[in-house]
Amino acid sequence: MKKLEDQLFDKLNRRLFLQNSLLGLGATALDRMMNPLSGLGPELPHFAPKAKRVIYLFQSGAPSQLELFDHKPLLKKMFGEELPDSIRQGQRVTGMTSEQHSFPLAMGDFEFGQYGKSRAWMSDLIPYHQQIADELCFIKSMHTEAINHDPAITFVQTGSQQAGRPSMGSWMSYGLGSENENLPNFCVLLSRSNNYDQPLYAKLWNNGFLPSQHQGVMFRSGEDPVLYLNNPAGMSSKDRRRMLDYLNDLHESQFHHTQDESVQARIAQYEMAYRMQSSVPETMDISDEPDYIFEQYGEQARKPGTYAANCLLARKLVEKGVRFVQLYHQGWDQHGNLPGEIKKLAKDTDQASAALILDLKQRGLLEDTLVIWGGEFGRGCYSQGKLTPDNYGRDHHPRCFTIWMAGAGVKKGFTYGATDDFGYNIIKDPVHVHDLQATIMHLMGINHEQFVHKFQGRRYRLTDVHGKVVKDILS
Repeated sequence: MKKLEDQLFDKLNRRLFLQNSLLGLGATALDRMMNPLSGLGPELPHFAPKAKRVIYLFQSGAPSQLELFDHKPLLKKMFGEELPDSIRQGQRVTGMTSEQHSFPLAMGDFEFGQYGKSRAWMSDLIPYHQQIADELCFIKSMHTEAINHDPAITFVQTGSQQAGRPSMGSWMSYGLGSENENLPNFCVLLSRSNNYDQPLYAKLWNNGFLPSQHQGVMFRSGEDPVLYLNNPAGMSSKDRRRMLDYLNDLHESQFHHTQDESVQARIAQYEMAYRMQSSVPETMDISDEPDYIFEQYGEQARKPGTYAANCLLARKLVEKGVRFVQLYHQGWDQHGNLPGEIKKLAKDTDQASAALILDLKQRGLLEDTLVIWGGEFGRGCYSQGKLTPDNYGRDHHPRCFTIWMAGAGVKKGFTYGATDDFGYNIIKDPVHVHDLQATIMHLMGINHEQFVHKFQGRRYRLTDVHGKVVKDILS
C-alpha cells in the first residue's frame, strides 16, 4: 500500500505528463473552454439566423385562450349545457375537477372581432393587441403533456418536466455567445398581478449541466437590481479590481492543477459581475426615456417591477445586445372568478405587450428580434365549480392553447392551427412544445438535432429526442 504522499506524487507526475502532451487533457479542456461547442458538430450558428435575440413574454399561470384569441361563439350559445362526451372522450382532467359530475360550458360576456388586414380574431379585452394584429403570428394548436403548473412551465422552459435541465436561455447563451460582454447573455425579469398566484423558481432559468456563467441573471426592481453586485462598504472599485486579479491568479493556478472547467466558469462570472457594476445601473435607469415612450407603454412603465416597466427594460436589454430576455408575469391561474380576474390581467399586459412590438419596430430591432407571448398550457371550455351567469372558472387544459410570435423570421398577420367548435381538441396542424422549441432554435440559426451537450455519458439537447421545425409559420 503506497503512502499518501507517494500517491499524490504519482498523480502529479501523470498530470504533468498529460499537460505537457500535445493531446493532453489540459489542452483539450482549455480548447473546450475557449470553443465550448468543439466536438459537438458545426460551429454555431449552423446557418444564417433570422433572429439574433429573443424576448419571451411568459404569461405564468396559463391565460385562457377562449377569452382572448380563440373565438368560440358556440360556448356562449350553449352556456350551461353539458360538454358532449363525444368531445371530451374521457380525457384526463386535474384533481380539481375530477370529482365533478357535470362539465357545463361557459363563456362570459366578451365580444370578439376581426382586426387588421389579416382579420385576426381578438376579444375586446385586448384593444392594444388589435392594433398590432398584422404583426402577429398566432399558433392556436399548441399542446403539451403536462397538466399541472410546475412541470408544465419547466417543460416549456427546459424541455423536460423534471428539474435539472438547462433552460432555453442558457442553451442560447452557451451556443451563441454574447453581443455585449458587459451584460449577461440571459436576463430574467419578474412581475405579477396577484400575490397568491403560482410561484416561480430559479430552476426555470438555471444552467443545468451547462457551465454556470450561462445561467439566467434575475434583475429585480429597487436599489439593488442584481443581488450582491455592489461593493461592500469600505471597498473601492480599485480595491475590487485588485482583489479580483489576485483571485483570478489563484483560480488559474487551481485550473492548472485540476483542469476543472467549473474553475474557469467562476472566473468568467466574477469578471462579468465586475463589469456589470457599471453596466446594470445604466441599463436599469429609464429616467432618460422620452415621455412618448411612457405614453406608449402606459403609465405603469414608470413604476419599477411592473409588467410595463419590464417590457421597456426588455427593449433596452436587447438594444444593448442581450441574447435572451425572459419576462415572467404571474397571475393567470384563474380557477374561479375568471371574468373579473382576466379583465385585470389583460389590462396589466395588453398595452405594454403591443407597445414593445411597436417600439422594437420603430427602432429597426423587430426585424432581427423574436418576441413570443404565451403560457404553459390552456384553459378548458367548461366551468370549474359553480357556474353562474357572470362567474365561472376554468381548469387546466393541456390539449390545446394559443401563443403568438412576432418579429424575426415569422409570418406577419398569420394564424396557424385550429381547434374544434368547443375549443377542446385540435383539428388542424398540432404544434407540440418541442416543436416550438425546435422552431425558436431554427430562427436563431441552430439545428436543434445537432446542438447537443454530453453529460454523464449521454448526449442531451433542449428538444430531447423530439421536435420538428414548424416551417409553415416561417417567412
